[in-house]
Amino acid sequence: MWVSSSIIKSSGFFTHLFPRTKAFRYIWFRTFFLLDHYNPTRLQSSSANTTTHFASRHYASNTGVCSSTNPFGEDFDKNIEVPDTCVDTVRSVLIKHGWIHRFDSGFSIDLDEYKVTRILDDLFKETKDASIALYFFRWSELWIGARHSTRSICRMIHILVSGNMNHRAVDMLLHLVKRSNGEERSLSLVMNDLFETHGDRRVLETVLSTLVDCCVKERKIDIAMKLSYKMDKLGIFPSRGVCISLLKEILRIHRLEVAREFVEHMISRGRHLNAAVISLFISKHCSDGCFDKAWELLTGMKHQYGIRPDIVAFTIFIHRLCKGGFLKEATSVLFNLNLFGISQDSVSVSCVIDGFCKAGKPEEAVKLIHYFRLRPNIFVYSSFLSKICTEGDMLKASTVFQEIFELGLFPDCVCYTTMIGGYCKLGKINEAFRYFGAMLKSGNSPSLATYTLLIGACSKFGNVRDAEALFWNMKVAGLLPDVVTYNNLMSGYGKTHQLNKVFELLDGMRSAGVSPDVATYNILIHSMVVRGYVDEANGIVNEIIRRGFVPSVLAFTDVIGGFSKKGDFQEVFLLWHYMADLRVQPDVVTCSALLHGYCRAQRMGDAMVLFNKLLDAGLKPDVVLYNTLIHGYCSVGDVEKACELIGMMVKRGMVPNKSTYIALVVGLEGKSDVNSEKHASMLLQEIFVANSAK
Repeated sequence: MWVSSSIIKSSGFFTHLFPRTKAFRYIWFRTFFLLDHYNPTRLQSSSANTTTHFASRHYASNTGVCSSTNPFGEDFDKNIEVPDTCVDTVRSVLIKHGWIHRFDSGFSIDLDEYKVTRILDDLFKETKDASIALYFFRWSELWIGARHSTRSICRMIHILVSGNMNHRAVDMLLHLVKRSNGEERSLSLVMNDLFETHGDRRVLETVLSTLVDCCVKERKIDIAMKLSYKMDKLGIFPSRGVCISLLKEILRIHRLEVAREFVEHMISRGRHLNAAVISLFISKHCSDGCFDKAWELLTGMKHQYGIRPDIVAFTIFIHRLCKGGFLKEATSVLFNLNLFGISQDSVSVSCVIDGFCKAGKPEEAVKLIHYFRLRPNIFVYSSFLSKICTEGDMLKASTVFQEIFELGLFPDCVCYTTMIGGYCKLGKINEAFRYFGAMLKSGNSPSLATYTLLIGACSKFGNVRDAEALFWNMKVAGLLPDVVTYNNLMSGYGKTHQLNKVFELLDGMRSAGVSPDVATYNILIHSMVVRGYVDEANGIVNEIIRRGFVPSVLAFTDVIGGFSKKGDFQEVFLLWHYMADLRVQPDVVTCSALLHGYCRAQRMGDAMVLFNKLLDAGLKPDVVLYNTLIHGYCSVGDVEKACELIGMMVKRGMVPNKSTYIALVVGLEGKSDVNSEKHASMLLQEIFVANSAK
């Protein structure tokens, strides 16, 4: 950077460029947000009657791609306190180290990357304040006219960690990890720069551990492991906390052997194991269904590793047993904790209580509460609320919810979401929104599950506008929709025949990196069939098959129903053969769709042949399927055959309904002088009495 006296027409660069601290803070802070590309700019100081001109000279250096976009995020500079004496401090340090002279009108030398880094070191060495160095770092980037290079960013990171501004260092490291796009070579170069720019060994250990942790947060597990081994070559190994985070992710992606190798490497490098590390493997064994291995590891911790198992390790095992439905075993472990010298706590007891509630055994949960004299907590109340809401008894759920306040407790997000889910399940959207409003008023932030439940209910019951508003509010709140959220809104669009929005949402879903699942394609196919695009929906089914996936029975049913309505039985049979080849078993709904097509085409002989084949194959027809055939026979005037089918219904324990009655009325019209409605009622009564007695 070079600032000439002809550009800055004042008697002293810092003295007149920023005549007061207020003006300095204003210009320094605002320029990072107002200038998209640095051009000669003119800013009028609000505290002096002088106009200050800015200009920059761009140098071809190793600063990287020129861009003034804030590389550390839009909120990077927010909420950083600027000391009131910042300007005077910076100026005095620059004078002391010869970067400017007291009476010079500007810098006495050009500023480049290397010299900016030296100034940062001088500022931190003199002030011990990393925030001052950080502001100079941001300000110098503006004057250079390009982003700082990775090397200068690395030096700034070391200064931030040395100055106890680790949160800012994490921001910068996360930026470097994201900028690498998952390339190992790029992050290896970052690690090299961090090593070459370090001053203090302990600071370097913290910085490199944080770099690995940032890779873990970004789910770049392979790179995080390789960086860990590269750190080892430098004589440094990630901290225990980072190692645990990395192990957790390794086990999450089902790489048990790799995790074991990493643990052995940890031990060889002096990172002693603790109960938290072993608990990760216990949890992994349980999630794989290997409870015997988990128990062996848990009880052998003391003998094998010299680590005494703690209540957390046992609670993880108990929780996994409950989740797997092994409540008897979980209760046994809970009652025998004393044999291991461990006392039960509220969390371990609450895990078993939650298991009994979810298994529909609240009386057992109550017994545990009384036995351990457990004062009900939010977790316990959440368990009972979940059970009651699942049963649909929202009056009782509301009473229990009110008890939470009476005990001096405050419902959390889970409690509110449980209540909202219960009302959504019953279609009581207004009540669900009432609890949603109470949730916001209480200061609890809605979770992804909260929004997903509300969006699903609004879509299901036709209030797509509210579902759409909730979807966008959720994104504004910083929550990322998952595949279930997208599917819920997509279903709402499909039900209201907004096919264009269905495809827009599908595109947005893919852009967000959310992979469509079977339900997504079911919704898409159903939406297209409803709008009459049966051939296009069939094309999607064929594409799914071509890619090696198996469409669900719902997808086949929708397309079969669409072709049946059109009378295109050639395509129907082709799809039927596809189902057989892919071993997709047709259900009652699929058969009803095909039978409905035959009946519409008045091909009752074919319909009955298919029906008998389905009976021989063990299919249990429902009322809807029988009514489809009854309507078909009545429409061709064969009331006698329709009555036979009604008799079969009654023998199988099914009661004719209004649809059955209407079919008979249609079939009997014009058959006799008797009123068709009265005749239909008499026939139904006779058939019901005759067949129910058998």
